[in-house]
This record gives sequence, structure tokens and C-alpha cells, in this order.
Amino acid sequence: MDLLAVRTFVMVAEAGQFQVAAAGLAVSQQAVSKRVAALEKDLGVPLFTRTARGARLTVDGLAFLPHARALLDAEERAAASVRPGRRPLRVDVIGRRTAVAGLLRGFHRAHPDVDLDVVILFDVDADAAANAIRSGEIDASFRCVTVPGRDLPEGIEAMPVLDEPLQLFTGPAHEFAAAPAVAPAQLAGHRIWMPGNLPGTEWSAYYDALAAAFGLTIDAVGPNFGVEGLLDTIAESSTVATFLSERTPLVRPAVHGLRRVPLRDPTPVYPHSLLWHAGNPHPALTALRAHLSSRPSGRLDTEVWTPPWALRSHPRHGRTRS
Repeated sequence: MDLLAVRTFVMVAEAGQFQVAAAGLAVSQQAVSKRVAALEKDLGVPLFTRTARGARLTVDGLAFLPHARALLDAEERAAASVRPGRRPLRVDVIGRRTAVAGLLRGFHRAHPDVDLDVVILFDVDADAAANAIRSGEIDASFRCVTVPGRDLPEGIEAMPVLDEPLQLFTGPAHEFAAAPAVAPAQLAGHRIWMPGNLPGTEWSAYYDALAAAFGLTIDAVGPNFGVEGLLDTIAESSTVATFLSERTPLVRPAVHGLRRVPLRDPTPVYPHSLLWHAGNPHPALTALRAHLSSRPSGRLDTEVWTPPWALRSHPRHGRTRS
């Protein structure tokens, strides 16, 4: 259905005159008449009775009017869902169970009036996310960016927001299950199973660098059935472990019999930054940046490790090893 003709019909119905509707639409009276006639032909019924005093709705016109208004309301809602400045703030995260997703939940609790869309651009790195920001597909993204982040597309800015510590997850029969802490170097030769690490993604590059730095074996072979499927396998194995964030929420860790073992000397951290376009006018983007900037620093009183190419969230805190 031609929504322009529907809008013209509603204008005539409310004005009661074709001439007044034409003035409101900034078109000629002839154009208004043609639009209404086309709509009547499409519907197969007359919508107005023309009189010397103007236009009066027929019985069919009266029946169609509330539906016509609903169509125009739906059109406006559809446009607002994608129109910059009016649509929800669209923010990309690596996963909905990650720490940065938790940051967005905190932002939403602090700003419940802000419409927010949480999206996932699968299998992309910071450059691809930056291009999606530049094109307007998304407003912001949480990604791991390189030092000093100057190879991002023009206009893209990056703000470090969170260093996310990793932990070793094992089953109860694993060698390190009862250890109070483990140094990454102690894991040399041990199998760390991470089937979600897809080549070309930023997290794959991060774990490749971690493996190279400490002699680890990161095994990405096998089907990825999600976190719960991964932990089922880990819980039953005496040789296989995995890395997860200490902030990763687990539904039933006690059922798995899993052990969370802190990593120390150094603690590997995954450095998250917020990316956005400097020219983005969305009002909620400023609120998100202010909220993230006001958070506590999350200082770690231990030596930390990040890849040499990664931009850290709080480089002044702790001792850094690359």
C-alpha cells in the first residue's frame, strides 16, 4: 500500500477539504486528488463523497481511517528504529555473557530511560567493527584495539574501559584443580581447549599471543556447543582445561564440579576499549561514555600480561608484562 497516499487520505479526512490538505502537504490540489483516487482504486471503494463544502468520509472511509492512522504510526516507529539520533543506541559486544555486556547492564540500570540495542557482530576484529561504526550500522563497539589505536579508520576514537582478568577452569581431577593459583608458565605443555577461537578474530589473536608468550597449547579444534557444553567436557577430564574470565557468569558451576583457579605472576588480562565515531550525534552515546569514564579503575595489585600490541585500560596500575 502506498503510504504517501494513505498519509494524504488522513490529511484530507482531518481537514475536510482537498485544498487545505494540499497546502499542508505542500503539493497541488490536483496531486492530492490523484493520490486519493489511486488509493480508492487500490481499495476498490470510494473513501470520500465530494460536496460543495469539501470532502465527507463515506462509510468505508470512516472504517478505513483508524487503520490508516495505525499504518502511519507503524511507519514512524519503523523509521525511528533505524534513524540516527532517534533509534535505540546500538552497541556491539563480543558476547552477551562477557564482562563488557555486564558494563552495558550497569549503564542500563543507571539510565533506564535510554533505549538500548545490544548486538553481536560475529567473527570480526576491531577494524571490522570500526568500519561498521563508520557506516552507521552500529553506534559503538567493545573491542581490543592496538597501541596506539591510530590504524583505525578516520574519525574512529577508542577509550580503554576494562582489563578483564582470566582464570583457569578445570575439572576436579585435573592436576591444578586444588592449586591456590597457577602461573601461566606452569601451563606449558598442557592442553587448553577453546573451540570458540575462530581464526581471524580478535580473541583468537589474543590467545595466540598468550600461547606464544608462555609456551601454551591452545586447542581450538572441535565443535563449539557454547560455554555450558565446554564446561561439561572440562568437568569430566583430568587433562583438559580452559580459560574464562573471572567475571563469566556460570549457571550451575557446582553441578559441573568445576574449579576456578586464579592465574598469577602474571595475570593475563583481556583489554577492552569502547570504539565510536567522533561525529556520531546520538545523545545516548555521550551518556554511555560518561558512565564508563566514571567507573572505578578496577585496579589490579599484581603483575599483568597483555599482548604487546594491545591498548590497556589502566596502564598505570600494576606491573605490565607484554
